[in-house]
Amino acid sequence: MKTKNIIWIIALILVIVIIATLGYGYYKGATMEVKNPIATMEVENFGTIKIELYPEYAPETVANFIALSNRGFYDGLTFHRIVKDFMIQGGDKEGTGQGSVTLADLKDDGDETAYNIKGEFISNGFNKNKLKFEEGIIGMARGDYTSYSPNLTKESYNSGGSQFFIMTKNNTSLNGYYTAFGKVIEGLDIVHKIEEVEVKAKETEGEESQEANAEVSTPVNPPKITSIKVETFGEDYGLPETLEPFDYMSWMYKQYGLDPSTMGQ
Repeated sequence: MKTKNIIWIIALILVIVIIATLGYGYYKGATMEVKNPIATMEVENFGTIKIELYPEYAPETVANFIALSNRGFYDGLTFHRIVKDFMIQGGDKEGTGQGSVTLADLKDDGDETAYNIKGEFISNGFNKNKLKFEEGIIGMARGDYTSYSPNLTKESYNSGGSQFFIMTKNNTSLNGYYTAFGKVIEGLDIVHKIEEVEVKAKETEGEESQEANAEVSTPVNPPKITSIKVETFGEDYGLPETLEPFDYMSWMYKQYGLDPSTMGQ
């Protein structure tokens, strides 16, 4: 009789331990808050800007930004385009807005093949991202090929790479058309100081329109990004899905019934 009682007591204790373990695991999972990644940007002669990234809204864009940042891609680059009461833009390795990011910039086994990432915003069929372009929001820059043809919308929407911009004022016209993926949580005053630097009209060559040359947005002395490092708090955000960039020249050749392989001949 005593032996049976002991067995029942042991069994009861085991059941209680199992229930307690499962309960604690559920409680921990329900209450543990996963921290969003935090990017720390140092800008020479200006100061520090901290940006909270939002992978739940733009996972591919955040993964791309983290990978490039933590590989040192942005270190030494500049803010090459500044429009007061709108935004400051940087992240181009040519410093002109015309540079391309490559797979070698993104990962150890990458080559010099240029790549783009998809646009994560409503107009591109990505409905999870409803972040609004307000003051302090960071967004992914992209190309716009629709001036060549209205049929090049998808090519425009999926042309992000490494360039980003930080809003200095609310702008509703960008909502749903560009990928917003984070927000400045410290150093917004630094962003506004950068916004105040002296700028000039972009120098253009050839027979480009006066309108293209009209925007006064090129800094006389472009502010330099000393470094960007992202704290992920132990989370692995992986690498983004990469896309082949739109080849405008090949597209143009085809419009005239020419063979792109004869380009330059």
